[in-house]
Amino acid sequence: MMPKLGAEPIRKAALINAAIYEIGHAGSLDVTVAQIARRAGMSPALAHHYFGSKEQMFLQAMRYILRIYGDSVKRALPGSGPRGRLDAIIEASFAPQNFRRDTISAWLNFYVLALTNPEAARLLRVYHRRLHSNLIVALRPLTSHPVRTAETIGALIDGVYLRAVLKPGETDAETALTTMREYIEEALA
Repeated sequence: MMPKLGAEPIRKAALINAAIYEIGHAGSLDVTVAQIARRAGMSPALAHHYFGSKEQMFLQAMRYILRIYGDSVKRALPGSGPRGRLDAIIEASFAPQNFRRDTISAWLNFYVLALTNPEAARLLRVYHRRLHSNLIVALRPLTSHPVRTAETIGALIDGVYLRAVLKPGETDAETALTTMREYIEEALA
């Protein structure tokens, strides 16, 4: 029997969401394709058919997370006032859909995977370059040292994510966003 047309994208999306959930729940990549497939309501064989391996499934999950983040930035741009672009980037980084425990856990595991997986390392470099260049463009009219400030803001975003995922309980996007705004006020003063 032939699968229904259009089922593949729906199944892949279900597997990607299940991978993010399972990795977030475990706090590591120490989950099986069978666990991910079960969460998505399908067989491990079908998951392997679509992605080939758990690493490939996770890389697709990170591409999805990056796409959601990028869409959040685009929706927030251009922002308002002289800090509009900078505020849009920061607000997207801590928007509720980007600052969930499972998403943050996926990010943390993505950094770890990038140490040994060339494809993950490349994808992480692309993300870092885009974030850095977008921050520099946003900071040029605001500070005489946009490169250094962009590096610091990027590191602070990573640090807030790391602390959030290591802290028990739910993540608090609003508090994280307030923390970032306060730092930026001080950095640009």
